[in-house]
Amino acid sequence: MTESAKATFGGGCFWCTEAAFKELDGVHEVTSGYAGGHVEDPTYEEVCSGDTGHAEVVQVEYDTDVLSYEDVLKVFFTVHDPTQLNRQGPDVGTQYRSAIFYHDDRQKEVAQQFLRELDAEGAYDGDDIVTEVEPLETFYEAEEYHQDYYEKNPNDQYCSIQAEPKVQKVREKFGDKVKSSQ
Repeated sequence: MTESAKATFGGGCFWCTEAAFKELDGVHEVTSGYAGGHVEDPTYEEVCSGDTGHAEVVQVEYDTDVLSYEDVLKVFFTVHDPTQLNRQGPDVGTQYRSAIFYHDDRQKEVAQQFLRELDAEGAYDGDDIVTEVEPLETFYEAEEYHQDYYEKNPNDQYCSIQAEPKVQKVREKFGDKVKSSQ
């Protein structure tokens, strides 16, 4: 019997991150949402204000027989820039911070070790990695219109400029792990 696990990441706009993870074989579901804040059940508008403390995140449910937590971490660090403090590209604010919201102690340890290895190898040309590693307290699912946004809005200019390159990067770098129907 296959087991599934969940991983939760903040890497800028959730539309882009969601689209990239949906490319992977073994990913059952990717849900856009909010985590890391202090307001109960926030709306998109509240999160965008930067006042709730939440980050836009994706929660990735994946088959552990197909993908490891290390695999999803590699994809996460490929599709966003972990050296940008409180921003990703044109999106600025704490809601766009780079963050790993771990679900258990093992994820915490693996994530911290992964970050140490990236740092040791100078993976980002010596720039400091600002990714936060914190426990997932509560995950709030984003409004329905944010779910599968890239798929539902293929002609959206933001998606063409921001999400499409991330999807292509996953297809190129992780070709052996991309769904065959892609």
